[in-house]
Amino acid sequence: MARKRYDVVYRSVSDKWNVTHQQTTLSTHFTKEAAVSAGVDVARRNAPSQLIIHRKDGTIEDERTYGDDPYPPRG
Repeated sequence: MARKRYDVVYRSVSDKWNVTHQQTTLSTHFTKEAAVSAGVDVARRNAPSQLIIHRKDGTIEDERTYGDDPYPPRG
């Protein structure tokens, strides 16, 4: 089964952080920490999923997966 991908991205137009899924904004937050927390919640509820956390410049800072993870993890 394919993972659902969620992203935490910064929008300079609104000066806010968004949680998105397939280019649709799911929630908007004043702080990155709040957006990451919301992203983790939605990704866990919709496992198997992947949360990609971006920096303000759009580069990827962190990637997290939920559910259906291989064990042992690849080294």
